[in-house]
Amino acid sequence: MGIYLNPGNQGFRESVRSEIYVDKTGLIACTNKKMNTRDKYLCVSRPRRFGKSMALDMLAAYYSRGCDSAELFKGFEIEQAGSFQEHLNRYDVIFLNMQQFLIRAKTQEVTEYLETAVIEELRERYGAFFSERVICLAEALERIYAKTEKQFVFLIDEWDCVMRERQESEELQKQYLDFLRNLLKDQPYVALAYMTGILPVKKYGVHSALNMFTEYSMTDQFDLEEYTGFTEEEVKELCGRYGMDFSETGNWYDGYRLLRFRHIYNPRSVVEAMRRHRCASYWTSTETYDALKTYIDMDFDGLRTDIVRMLGGERVKVNTRSFRNDMRNFRTKDDVLTLLIHIGYLAYDADTEEALIPNKEIIREFENAMSVGGWPEIMRILKASERLLEDTLRGDEERVAGGLDSAHTEAASILSYNDENSLSCAVGLAYYSVRKDYRMVREFPAGRGFADVVFLPLPHIDRPALVVELKYDKTAQAAIQQIKDRQYTQALEGYVGEILLVGINYDKENKTHECVIERVEKAG
Repeated sequence: MGIYLNPGNQGFRESVRSEIYVDKTGLIACTNKKMNTRDKYLCVSRPRRFGKSMALDMLAAYYSRGCDSAELFKGFEIEQAGSFQEHLNRYDVIFLNMQQFLIRAKTQEVTEYLETAVIEELRERYGAFFSERVICLAEALERIYAKTEKQFVFLIDEWDCVMRERQESEELQKQYLDFLRNLLKDQPYVALAYMTGILPVKKYGVHSALNMFTEYSMTDQFDLEEYTGFTEEEVKELCGRYGMDFSETGNWYDGYRLLRFRHIYNPRSVVEAMRRHRCASYWTSTETYDALKTYIDMDFDGLRTDIVRMLGGERVKVNTRSFRNDMRNFRTKDDVLTLLIHIGYLAYDADTEEALIPNKEIIREFENAMSVGGWPEIMRILKASERLLEDTLRGDEERVAGGLDSAHTEAASILSYNDENSLSCAVGLAYYSVRKDYRMVREFPAGRGFADVVFLPLPHIDRPALVVELKYDKTAQAAIQQIKDRQYTQALEGYVGEILLVGINYDKENKTHECVIERVEKAG
């Protein structure tokens, strides 16, 4: 067992021995299909603590020559795959953790330090096939392959740390990318190259230095979707095993929407919630909110409006294609939003090309980032939202209307009322605190149409459901009548109990709100 060459299976052994291990060995069947094909280059980017390093430990345990890992995979999904025995422990694996090399290199060039360290270990096993004068890793591997025809599996962790931690050094970044291209591209000794990080492949000019890689990112994970995080079925099983409420867990950690798997959960947070038997902010507790604040405070036209709209529960259109895949060069608000998607603070719906704040855990992080300055109007709305909810639950129509007037005044510098959609965003923001105890659904399919907003109480919350209908320059009573005429309440499947019908109208001329609240009961 080596440090960089065939590191063994200890990392994966620790994973499967942990109290909670979710079987993701099906990923191996996917990489086996790509072995020695034109698709053998994979760059898999996900937010931090989404299981990237654990996946590399698993691949290292499976492919590393000299290991006997069959017993470790016993009973897991990959054992049933036809390719399981074909590739099990049949390759020399080169495992590179770029974060470690960046730290250890200090004043030395990162790639120079890496090559020296890896070649030193290669000499112990293959020194007879290349001379002492060889100091280039690619050359050493070429000579080994020429004499032995042995191929290598490359596993590269934190591949993008140079881009993230040396943002100011374009020259270092280019030199690093050239090194990876020379090491991997069109090399016959490469059986598979699988690298992970937070960012997709860095772009320079009209092409990427690593254009042989297929990118699997938070905007499109292709056939690796179910290995991006925990799926809905996996979380349901964990909730059943640990006696946790599935709806509450989803409210906290669900929300990452991929093309086939529409519910992907944050794995780090789910595991911690199960272990501690309590939903709380676990993923975001691993670093400060300063990074998020830096990005949402950037001076791009429309960025603040989009952030506020998402806080209000809306989605916003985003063009992810112009992003250069770094954390320094931003040209538009879309570049900022795309970065927030890649680092996990926003979710992305590829079907609609829209971004959204995924869950309660992330909403709290936005609130933390905004609370330290720069967003005073929005923070006043958020703090007043608790009172607005209580006024609504008491049926105090006058105070609700007044609260909405105040929220409109505070948000006027960022949001403008010009139609029902704008009103919907402002109302969602004004009812911000509702989402602590409710699941908010916009354009809820109900009866003969769609209710503007429905707030469904979480199963453990003893509060009424809210069906909210909005009107612009009409009447609040007309909104209530529409709820009744179109039988919106009948669509609250499985819900039994009190429902508040909330009709809200905005008078364009007087710039005031009107509210009507009625109570109804839905029988089982």
